[in-house]
Amino acid sequence: MSLAINLARSVPARSDLHVVGVTAEMSKAGVADLDAALLAGAGFEGGVGQSAYSSGPRGPVLAVGLGAAADVDTAGLRAVGAAITRAARKHKRISVDVLTPVPDEIPIVDAAQALVEGLVLGSYEFVEHKSTKDASALTNVTLVGTGGARVTRGIERGLAIAGAVNTARDFVNEPGGTLTPTVFARRTAALAKEHGLAAKIMDAAAIKRARLGGVLGVNRGSEQQPRFVELAYRPRGAKRHIALVGKGITFDAGGLSIKTGAGMMTMKCDMGGGAAVIGAMVAIAQLAPKVRVTAYVPMTDNMLGGDATRPGDVLRIRNGKTVEVLNTDAEGRLILADALSLASEAKPDAIVDLATLTGACMVALGPRYAGVMGTDAAWTAEILAAGGRTNE
Repeated sequence: MSLAINLARSVPARSDLHVVGVTAEMSKAGVADLDAALLAGAGFEGGVGQSAYSSGPRGPVLAVGLGAAADVDTAGLRAVGAAITRAARKHKRISVDVLTPVPDEIPIVDAAQALVEGLVLGSYEFVEHKSTKDASALTNVTLVGTGGARVTRGIERGLAIAGAVNTARDFVNEPGGTLTPTVFARRTAALAKEHGLAAKIMDAAAIKRARLGGVLGVNRGSEQQPRFVELAYRPRGAKRHIALVGKGITFDAGGLSIKTGAGMMTMKCDMGGGAAVIGAMVAIAQLAPKVRVTAYVPMTDNMLGGDATRPGDVLRIRNGKTVEVLNTDAEGRLILADALSLASEAKPDAIVDLATLTGACMVALGPRYAGVMGTDAAWTAEILAAGGRTNE
């Protein structure tokens, strides 16, 4: 679903629902045009993302909590945006006055961006394969308030980033039987064309000529042909070059070191690193930073065909290193070795490698945190700092 978001100084006449942001303090003091008794009866106290319907002079009003005024931040505004689109999914057009009570300490462009990210991310649904599609009716959101160009800039940034995240979500949610490496590469090429990125797609023959032994070794047990995708963003005047590498295992059965049935249940998601990298490139093309960025995504599934790589087989990676495979379910590092080798040959200033690489990370950190490792302490610190700024 595509969500259109714009800015207006007043509530549009065609709005089906008006949404008002309410801090915890405002909830206690009462808000004009909101039925205090109705909100109190619903247990509404202005907590972050808490919502309750009320009546207003123009029709229904949805009160959404912002939390305590002193604690309002971009992470909270993102959560508020998601709460709004989930609560308002039966309405086609809504107006949202949430930015008005945001403290001046938060730049309005950042507040608008976070709110829009939440609105778009919260509206996400994947109903492609459902026989009954109970999709959200919401298509238009009008942010009500002042701020002009700054708010508009925040809206544009929020739409670009959240839309790219949802692109990655679509890839991850697609079953491995339909998102084959060929389809994954074709859809990526279409996105590259749409957003003005240069794309290079290697088929099996090109992968063999490029000596990508890790990709070829993992692919041996599959009836699906592998692909290797390079995307390039090259702005004029760029003085820095960053490489993004993403794992693109479209389904991981474990190879001959087969996973358990339960272990395969989420293995359509094993291309999440590649999806994240492709989504990042889509966002980068729209945000237009003055940095050259190249993405490398190897694509294959890991199956158990008659000529699958056996434990004990030796593969030769792009850089000439040989690898003895003792467990074929350690396939991610094999295809990433090829991708990292290619990325290194381009001599970028830095490389970021994203992968759903091993369940051991979840054993160590739990299911909600990503593990971050690096060979350069300063660069790793920059990545962590960026994660902090974006609430990742």
